[in-house]
Amino acid sequence: MTTDEAIAQTMQQLGHDAVAAQRALSVSSGEQRNQALHAIAASLRRHRAAILAANELDINAASGAGLGRAALDRLQLDAARVEAMARGVEDIAALPDPIGTVLAEWTRPNALRFQRVRVPLGVIGIIYESRPNVTCDAGALCLKSGNAAILRGGSESHRSSTAIHA
Repeated sequence: MTTDEAIAQTMQQLGHDAVAAQRALSVSSGEQRNQALHAIAASLRRHRAAILAANELDINAASGAGLGRAALDRLQLDAARVEAMARGVEDIAALPDPIGTVLAEWTRPNALRFQRVRVPLGVIGIIYESRPNVTCDAGALCLKSGNAAILRGGSESHRSSTAIHA
């Protein structure tokens, strides 16, 4: 199997898994999604040491590769930034449930009633630079809105993003 074929197969599986996850999310309640978000925040706090250790490996590799100071700062995590990520997830959980909100409603002269209702989009793909906190923020926002997410962060933050995801 060539590298291109392996990548294509991996992407196909990733998409298939994301669709399956979205189907499960589509029948979840707002309370279930909020419980999951609170569990994510607790997990970030509980696994802070592992996240910071992975981030240190990313920082060392990026520094050795000549990444600029501003980019290293965006990549850098510390205990305060991990706590800010956890609080951000809790803030997202505290937002009103967007699913099912009636955005507009009207009735036609023949008594046919219409409603525009907010629903999940499905699977959202997000590509972002080496900011490991985006892994957390984007995933939490997608979860709150009932969407599955395929996240692709910068290669410099791979270890950090993997630790956050775990």
